[in-house]
Amino acid sequence: MNATVAQRIVVIDDHPLLRKGLQQLADLSPDIEIIGEADSGPEGIAMVNKLKPDLVLLDLNMPEMNGLEVLTQLKSSASTSRVVMLTVSNAEEDVVAALRSGADGYLLKDMKPTQLMQKLHEVAEGRVALSPNVAECLARAMQAEGARDTAPSTLDLTDRECEILIHISEGESNKVIARTLSIAESTVKVHVKHLLKKLGLKTRVEAAVWAVTHKDQF
Repeated sequence: MNATVAQRIVVIDDHPLLRKGLQQLADLSPDIEIIGEADSGPEGIAMVNKLKPDLVLLDLNMPEMNGLEVLTQLKSSASTSRVVMLTVSNAEEDVVAALRSGADGYLLKDMKPTQLMQKLHEVAEGRVALSPNVAECLARAMQAEGARDTAPSTLDLTDRECEILIHISEGESNKVIARTLSIAESTVKVHVKHLLKKLGLKTRVEAAVWAVTHKDQF
């Protein structure tokens, strides 16, 4: 990450102590800048639309409007901000619902400060941010679905799609993949769309977890 460009963050969380703690962490890191704090979903959406941050840290459980509702609205809008859930819930249904609604990551609030900062740096680099046990939750859910349906494989993927899938498994964004492979970002998006369809997956996060748990197919 370019140390001269701070990652601009909006925090949407109804717990003032959590927001204060995040601000203290940001104050210690020159490449992380919290530009706005909101204690409710509606306020957070308005703030994101106004400030256009690089990243939104979003709590799952909030009164009036929960995190999934906020996430859905942000992802259906013109906002280009990446959205990472920061919550206490490691329930499988919450993890799956958030990631399939378009969350760019899912982090737990019990992470150590150093671990959280590392994950925020990974997001800034275009990578997917998942707490370790969160990835396991998603993998279990996908395996359960695979047991009910025909298990997907890489057999129908082209060499380029397999190559991009490997990069996705390493948490790389379309922009990073395009730069690495010297192709247009729009081309990467097309390949990602096709490989998701062939594998019967809904999001790139699912693709990343699937690829890691099926390394034997590459």
